[in-house]
This record gives sequence, C-alpha cells and structure tokens, in this order.
Amino acid sequence: MEPTTDDNAPSLSSQLTRRGFIALAASAASCTAAPPLSSKPTPRRVPPAAYQDRGPTPRNPDLPLDSNFSRSAGVTFTRVPVNGKYIALTFDDGPHPSNTPRLLQILRQRNVKATFYVVGRSVNLYPQILRQTVNEGHEIGNHSQTHRLLSKLSDSEVIDELRRCRDAVAQASGATMRTMRPPYGGLLQRQRELVHSTFGYPTILWSVDPLDWKRPGVGVVSSRLINGASDGGILLAHDIHAPTIDAMPATIDSLLRRGFKFVTVSQLIAMKSEASTAHVNSAPANS
Repeated sequence: MEPTTDDNAPSLSSQLTRRGFIALAASAASCTAAPPLSSKPTPRRVPPAAYQDRGPTPRNPDLPLDSNFSRSAGVTFTRVPVNGKYIALTFDDGPHPSNTPRLLQILRQRNVKATFYVVGRSVNLYPQILRQTVNEGHEIGNHSQTHRLLSKLSDSEVIDELRRCRDAVAQASGATMRTMRPPYGGLLQRQRELVHSTFGYPTILWSVDPLDWKRPGVGVVSSRLINGASDGGILLAHDIHAPTIDAMPATIDSLLRRGFKFVTVSQLIAMKSEASTAHVNSAPANS
C-alpha cells in the first residue's frame, strides 16, 4: 500500500516560500487525517454516467456466519483458502467525514458488510462516524494510531501504535478489533509474530490492490478490483478518496452478479479450509 493523502486537503503552494514548498511536498508522502468537518454542507457527488447503477441493485445474501477464529488460524493473510465464492472488501485510512458515510450508504443498499482498517487519530476526530460504521454491522480493524511505517519502529513503538488505536476505537464505539493491517503493508515477520502474541491480531494484507491512491480513474479502480477478485480474496481500497467511493457501486454490483458473496475479514478467516492451511502464511516477510 502506497502513501495516501486526503482529497480535501487545500493547496498552499502559492503561499509558501521555496523552503516551505519543499517541506509541504515531503509531508504529502505520508497519510494524513481527514480535515475537521466543515460547517458548509458537502455537495452530493454524482459519479460519471458510465459508472452509475443500471437496473435493479443486486444484494448480498444474509450470511449469519461465525466471525470467531482460532489464534492458530495463521499469523499473516494475503488471502484465505475457502470453499466457495467468498470475498472480503476492506477500506483503509478512515474514517473520513464525507466519504465514509457515502460509502456506508452504498454498502447498506447492497447488504454488504466490509472491514474498515481505521487510523486512531482519525477515529479521535470523527468518533460518530466510527460508531455509525460499527452500528451498521461492519468490522473494524487496527491500522495504527498515526499511520507510521511500523517496520522502521522499535517493538515498543509498534505496540504503542496499535494499543493507542485499539483504545481510541474502544472509547468511540466499544468495538473489539480482531485483526490489524500495517500501514503501507510494512511489518517484519518478527514484528508480525510479536503483534500476534501480544494482541491476537493476525496481519492482514491483500490479494488485490487497485492503486486507487494514484487516482487512476473510477473505471480503472473498478476494473482492477473486479478482474483481480477470486475465491477467498481480500480486496484493498481507501475510503479517504472520493473517486474510490464512486467506483464502489459498479465494483460491488459486478462481483455480486458474478456470484461472489461479501464477508468480513474475520468471517473469511473463520471459514478457512483446513486442507489449504499450508498456503496461508506464504506472504513475503516485508510485503
């Protein structure tokens, strides 16, 4: 996962000195929290006509599946070996004050439950949005407190980043997180084992990355997710980018029509096929 920036961040380059402009450019390489809520109403985004819903909106079936999995299920997952066309849709770096509520509406219309890997500092800014996400039945995962590259931190700093995010989520919503995703996918194998033993979190990476942070276009994001989807896959996206939200209706509808069923990451792990356990921990040590 590459560095991401907020869609609503204002451009200040015209007001900066050359030294200030260089500093701003450097800071843009890191993920930042969404800006405070504006007093002005957010205009409703209308996706391009080619990506608007056509015909009846398909719905994900009701899936009363177990989300409790054993610690022995695995330390790292890029995908989960399962029997059936089950898939997990995940969103990183939120909550976002306008994009996340819009995404929740899209998911609600389709009866889809997703997994949101949230940043603690954004949870502290928008606790009401996290509560809405939890109340609508979505899973929350730990994405650290400040979105630092964990592979460059000491063990105590890694634990502190995850603990602070855990506490922020618990305070805002009472939710208990079962899994974590390291910012940028950066976590050494030794650190993954430390996190697993300390918190019980398996490290969740992904099987499909549409590179939506590069803003390739709504259609490109959608086609990459659709074409890369496969049984037991974990799809990566970011709910801090408005074009990504625009891509979701066509993406989800297409996958539903192809017979995929959406589940949370914990549900996916809980249904892991025991016969395929050997393939679970095949991710590189520093993906």
